[in-house]
Amino acid sequence: MSPQLAFAQDSACGPLANAYGPFDYRTEKGNSLHLVESAHFTPVVEALIKGNAGYLGGDLDYTLRAFPNHHRALLAVMRYGEKTKSPKPNDLRYSVECYFTRALQFRPDDTTARLLYASYLGKNSREAEALQQLERTNALAKDNPFTHYNIGLVYFDLKQYDKALAQAHIADDLGFTQTGLRDQLKAAGKWKDAPPRSAARAEAPASAAAPAASAPLPQ
Repeated sequence: MSPQLAFAQDSACGPLANAYGPFDYRTEKGNSLHLVESAHFTPVVEALIKGNAGYLGGDLDYTLRAFPNHHRALLAVMRYGEKTKSPKPNDLRYSVECYFTRALQFRPDDTTARLLYASYLGKNSREAEALQQLERTNALAKDNPFTHYNIGLVYFDLKQYDKALAQAHIADDLGFTQTGLRDQLKAAGKWKDAPPRSAARAEAPASAAAPAASAPLPQ
């Protein structure tokens, strides 16, 4: 049993050991993901219209036990809690928050899962905890412009405009071209152009510069 699975045995949110999986949503894009999504995470399930193999909550639970860090399923389960106005809808095995806890126990380095958790915390008036998650995500982001951009979006939702602006500048500096965060900051009257780079940084040899993100952006 892996260290992650052993650690989760003592969790109040249940063990990660599962009859099918658990699989990493970021890397397992083959038959295992297809089997789970085609039976349990269909478009009607994702849209929270109805279950496919059984109850809606049962299908979400199955998906997130097989793929604890399934990003779209984590978003769906968060929306399900909002829709039912309950921290634990009746047909879910665990509370909504438990699914985030399980995802991060399974893959602590998953920045998208951590950002979704930060968003969940912010929506539930737990700003201090949300900011802690964002700080950890920022430490993991390295030179990934997509992650910095999304960190900025969550900071913006939390009205942490200076931090959102800093993340927007980092994403821009790393070559990210989407302007949604910049547009939101401008609309809120919080946008400022990035200060000029220091002379030392501008004159640094190319070998000393931070490498550009080379990995493809998450889908």
